[in-house]
Amino acid sequence: MTRHDGSAGNRALPALPCACANLRRAARAVTRLYNQALRSDGIEITQFTLLMALDLTGETSQGGLGELLALDSTTLTRTLRLLKRKRWVQIRPGADRRQRLLSLTASGKDKLDRAVPRWAQAQAALQDALGAEAFGRLGGLSSQVAAVSLAR
Repeated sequence: MTRHDGSAGNRALPALPCACANLRRAARAVTRLYNQALRSDGIEITQFTLLMALDLTGETSQGGLGELLALDSTTLTRTLRLLKRKRWVQIRPGADRRQRLLSLTASGKDKLDRAVPRWAQAQAALQDALGAEAFGRLGGLSSQVAAVSLAR
């Protein structure tokens, strides 16, 4: 991994007194790592995440996707608009006029499949830097933090 000053290596940052500030800082740094890896594929991690989630869920409602990813409606709508424009996602009306059903298009599935190797490189780089045990704990702890925060 590369430090902010451009040199290689790991540099411990001080823990901030606010859990939210620590999580947001980590999210920004990890987002940067994945975006750098995905840049050559012409996709950002936010877009990749939506394609990956739709690949996992199959057709789902916009509300269901927002709930799965803990995304507010405005942010999700904005990202989906871009993915629809790129023809990676199909949006169709559901049973009632307010419901929108989302699914991957063939082009979206192809984009996801082509980006997976670079995503896997970023994933492996983070795991190597943290160690397999800490990396595993990170996933579980992140899910737990999201669940307890959403339950409040």
